[in-house]
Amino acid sequence: MNTERSLVEEIRAASRSMARDWGFMGSRFAGVELPPSAVHGLIEIDAGAVSAGDLGTRLRLEKSSVSRMLRKLVEAGDVVEAVAGHDSRIKLLSLTAAGRRRVAAIHAHARAQVTDALGRLPRDRHRTVLDGLRLYSVALAGGQGSRPDPYAVEVVPGYQLGLLARITQLHALHYGREAGFGQRFESAVAAGLADFCDRLDRPGNGLWSARQGGGILGSAAIDGDGAGDGVAHLRWFVVDGAVDGGSVAHALLAAALDFADSRGFAETDLWAVDGATGAWHPCELHGFTRMETRPDAQWGREVLLQRFTRRRP
Repeated sequence: MNTERSLVEEIRAASRSMARDWGFMGSRFAGVELPPSAVHGLIEIDAGAVSAGDLGTRLRLEKSSVSRMLRKLVEAGDVVEAVAGHDSRIKLLSLTAAGRRRVAAIHAHARAQVTDALGRLPRDRHRTVLDGLRLYSVALAGGQGSRPDPYAVEVVPGYQLGLLARITQLHALHYGREAGFGQRFESAVAAGLADFCDRLDRPGNGLWSARQGGGILGSAAIDGDGAGDGVAHLRWFVVDGAVDGGSVAHALLAAALDFADSRGFAETDLWAVDGATGAWHPCELHGFTRMETRPDAQWGREVLLQRFTRRRP
């Protein structure tokens, strides 16, 4: 792979700077007087009973390094060892009460550190930070062959906890930026989506969200209730502008249109704001054609609304 040398050096410099800012070079990493390996060891032990061998694999440390680290943690009163019931040769590790207090302090310090850093960034860049770290972490671990890809996007049908708030937020941010809409539009999205979710049990209605690591990146819905006989309405189609949304948009559209076709709708309509990027290009690739354009001012600012239609293949 031909990677630009300057980019490689900039990533290396950013990684060194981040390691220093995290406190790797000092004596108070994570707010405690422990080396980074011991901090990570305590966190792994806190997650569930593990053996020394398990700990070495997770932390990618040699057996001798793990033994020295555990001996110090046991002597400090943070960790205890107990023989595994199924195999007397294996010693399982667990935290003492003092160890749990120390881990709680580590988590509190780390959360405060992350919260403070995110507070210095615009909210619409927070997920960019998460996505970048996940992607880079997976790439670094690629040679290890030991980590699943948390960056993978999954299209999930139906209502999910937190979905109404997130989809409303995505629409408000997108159309606020692209079309200048404000509170009136956001309120309309929230009310309409809440009403639609109450109708999801009807056979012509469906909702899909694109999810990644627990977060929602986008959505699409098929509303088959009120558009007319044989006509479905594609609604709440949006993708987070902070991600490379092409593949996410296509996956959402494919799920929604497969559903519309399977329910026997002869055509699917979509209304979009002229000039608001994001909807038209992927829809065009899925067979939508622009049918009409008309002015509209229902959200406090006059725009041109466009209706696109796709006929069932």
